[in-house]
Amino acid sequence: MLKIEGCITALITPFTKAGNLDQVTLRKLIKRQIDSGVHGIVPCGTTGESPTLSHDEHDKVIEIAVSTSNGRVPVIAGTGSNSTKEAIRLTKAAEKAGADASLQVVPYYNKPNQEGLFNHFRNIAKATKLPIILYNIPGRSSVNLETDTIVKLEKVCKNIVGIKEASGKITKVKEIIKRCSKKFIVLSGEDSLNLKILKSGGKGFISVTSNLMPKECSELYENYIAKNTKELNKIDKILMNINKLLFVDTNPIPIKYAMKRLGLSLNNIRLPLTNLSKEDQKIINKELKKLKLMLMNF
Repeated sequence: MLKIEGCITALITPFTKAGNLDQVTLRKLIKRQIDSGVHGIVPCGTTGESPTLSHDEHDKVIEIAVSTSNGRVPVIAGTGSNSTKEAIRLTKAAEKAGADASLQVVPYYNKPNQEGLFNHFRNIAKATKLPIILYNIPGRSSVNLETDTIVKLEKVCKNIVGIKEASGKITKVKEIIKRCSKKFIVLSGEDSLNLKILKSGGKGFISVTSNLMPKECSELYENYIAKNTKELNKIDKILMNINKLLFVDTNPIPIKYAMKRLGLSLNNIRLPLTNLSKEDQKIINKELKKLKLMLMNF
């Protein structure tokens, strides 16, 4: 398995005008990411609209990610679900496809307690040899994966190797790092906190912004590791505003609009999500123009 660290892109899933999976564009996007220096990719996560993908589409996206990556960067497949049985099926399919690891989100909607969360993740871990990255995002799942449960899971399940932490709380990140083993991988799940989490002991970040700016996001991590403070602060300043603006509406609505403005994909998104409002489009346009990323005139 390749190292899970650095800038890892939470890939968008491009769709055609007819609303089908755009396999050609997906391959192009992945190639662009790798050529720009990212350290890993996550297909079929929140940013990839996994809740609206059919099982066949889900499996196909991961297959494309694996074949296009071709071992150059790790593919951490989003295979979580609020159904343990479904999560196991998706994970086994990703393992068969050649994924390097699995990202397992805290079950959403059905609100399990901590015992339920422990048994959910333990059963998934038992069903696969893939390394598993837990994904704590209480803002979407409505349930917080508590540190006690994380510590217990690491001790009991040898292939639970890390967590994408998106609670927005640096204190939670520090607590996980303090209480879990030194080899346990903590990744930022919020672009606005990427540098803070690195400075707190995190090993990297799973990024939405890197869809748009893979080179700059990768360089943020590399300059942090190299202790190149001057360049690090420069890149952090460049990314600071766009990191926030890409969440002006529900992810992945803003990033899909921004990618269209760069000519990288169509702005097709599946219901119940809808396209970015005209007002928010103006906000994104202004920032893209400022960053000199635009490929078309305003």
